[in-house]
Order: sequence, then structure tokens, then C-alpha cells
Amino acid sequence: MNARDGYRIYRMTVHTLTPLHIGNGRELLNQYDYAVHNGYTWRINEDALLEAQWSDDLKLADRLAEIPPAQLLRPHDFQPDSALFRYVIRGTPRSAAPGAVLREQLKDAYDHPYLPGTTMKGVLRTALAWTAWRLHKLRPERARLGRDRRFAGQWYEQELFSEHSSKAPNKDTLRALHVSDSEPVSPERLILVNARVLNRRGNLGAPIELEALRPETKLQLTLKVDRVLFSEWAKQHGLHLRHSNLLDQLPQVLRAYGEHRLSQELRLLESVPNSGRLVQLYRKWQHEALAENKFLLQLGWGTGWEAKTFGSHLQSDPGFMEALLQDYKLARGKRQRGDPFPKSRRVLVKVERPPNGQVREIPVVPLGWVLVEMEEIKA
Repeated sequence: MNARDGYRIYRMTVHTLTPLHIGNGRELLNQYDYAVHNGYTWRINEDALLEAQWSDDLKLADRLAEIPPAQLLRPHDFQPDSALFRYVIRGTPRSAAPGAVLREQLKDAYDHPYLPGTTMKGVLRTALAWTAWRLHKLRPERARLGRDRRFAGQWYEQELFSEHSSKAPNKDTLRALHVSDSEPVSPERLILVNARVLNRRGNLGAPIELEALRPETKLQLTLKVDRVLFSEWAKQHGLHLRHSNLLDQLPQVLRAYGEHRLSQELRLLESVPNSGRLVQLYRKWQHEALAENKFLLQLGWGTGWEAKTFGSHLQSDPGFMEALLQDYKLARGKRQRGDPFPKSRRVLVKVERPPNGQVREIPVVPLGWVLVEMEEIKA
């Protein structure tokens, strides 16, 4: 058996349908990390700008250090190919105030955005866990939850994925999944978006400025399923991984999970005022006929609590859900027992300025929805 014979290998082609934000944890500040000029946002190359201002005069150097970097730039400096800027994005943030915050997109060392394999693997794990829960006919039980909210569902994950509930990570079924990072794409695929929290009353929260990948951005990853880990050879060496059948049916598992998430979001938004355009978009996606190897998923920032947990399975028992919310303090703000959870969604808004009416912001699209095509690569 050669190395390739032990794997099922898939090419995963990801097409962004709505802006996709995967943050690197950094908040960029206006006039310090970026400048706004002539309808564009210019990401400052701090090293190059400081080098251009270099002086042997220590007093001058001290004064320059106190000036926001953007104020050192002159109008003729704003050239797309200038070394003073790392990249340029069409459009500007909503706020032009000094120190206004812009959440940065994850990029490689050359400022090229990409989709990390860890993000995709996290979605695969959630989809597999959600499916395996049904197969095992598990029930939400308060006694099974860990005390730390970060690891509250650890018992369930071990029960679903680990050999005889082993805590050893090398005996976890997901050990058999290897997901590459995507190939990087040009910074030209970045846009600036204004996200808001939409609550169940149709009200919008404070704006959150983000860098994001544009819709219609194409990303390619490679997914490998290590079949050797489920073989007789592996069992003879003490490895008994579970759910090889689910990994063999991975495109179908992901398709079913994506359809569930679509239905879940649509049901919620149909009862939310001011969400007509979101409902229209979800209905459009729900009625599209996709090939068997294609499906919709939601990735990255803004996906919500259900997309990162067992979601609807936990909500099947109202009493358990109330205890969960209380024990881990999951709900924010005022909440009465029995109120729906979660109570909000993160969405992108569009400003409408009617000729003879009041300016208003309309929720138009959710974040992070992608169309995925899985194609098995034959040896």
C-alpha cells in the first residue's frame, strides 16, 4: 500500500456568498494603522514610513514619534504602488474619528488573506458532532457538563468521537481529518463592511467595522481522510476510532447540516421585524437546486452560538437550556425565563436615503455564508 492508497482526498472549493471575516485578533486604529484618503482605506507600512522620516536629530525624532503616522503622509504619497502602504482597500470605514477601530482580517506574512484549515475543520467537527448526536440518541444532561464554560461539552465530544470515551487526543476520530489552509488570495479581494447586531425586535446595535473577503471570492483547500486509522492494522495496534461511516459520507453530512442551519436561521428571522431582505435571501438559497457534492456552510465571525455547539439538540429540552444559560451566564442583558436564545444575529446593513424620507439602515445580508464543492481526487 502506498501513502496515497490510505487516504480519501477531496478538493474543497469554497465560493463566498456573503462577506467572510476571519479575524486575527488585532484591531487597527485610524491614523495609526491605516489612513483614509479619496474614498480608499490605506493600510500603513509603519516600518517604511518611519524609515522615510528618519533623522539624526534626536529631538526631531522624538517629536515625530508623538505624531499619528497618518499625519506624516502628504497627498502625493497616496499611490497604490507606494512602499508606504501594505495594501489598499476600496471604500472607507463608517467612522473617520482618530483612533476609530477596524477589525483586521487574517492574512499571511505577505498580507494575502486566506482561509485557515483550522476554521474549516472546526465547522466539520460541529457538523459531525451534530450528526453523531442523533445517531447515538443522546440527551442533554446537566450532570454531563463541565464546570468551565469553555469545555462544557467535553464529555459529549469524548462520547461521540473518542475510543471508549478516552481523553487522549490521538484517539479522537477527528485525528483522521487533515485540512490544509487555502491558497492565499490578493488583498484586492478585501472589502470593508459595517456589521450590526440585529435583535429579535428588529433593532440594530452599535456598528462594528470589519475587513472581510468579498462575495464571489474563490478559495481552495485540500481535505484528507486517513483511512488507515480505521483499518484492521490500526485495531491490531490498539487504535479503535469511531464513525468511519460518517467520514465516508462527509459531503452528505455537511449538506444535511448546512440545510439544517439554513432552516434554523430562516425560522428565526421570519419573526424578526426589519429582516425582510435577509428572509428573502435565505429563501432563495433554500430553494436552489445544488448538485450532490455542493452545499452551503457558514464560517468565521458572526456565525452565532448555534454554529459552534450542538445547537438545536441542546435546545430540545427547555429546562436544560434554562439551566445552561444560568450556569454559564450565556445570556446578555435583561432576559426572562423562556425567552428565546440567542436573541440576536450579526448582519451587514445598507444605508437608505430616500428623497423625501428619513435615512435608515436596513439589514441586507448575513456574514460568512459560503458555497462549498467537494470533489474526490482519484489516485
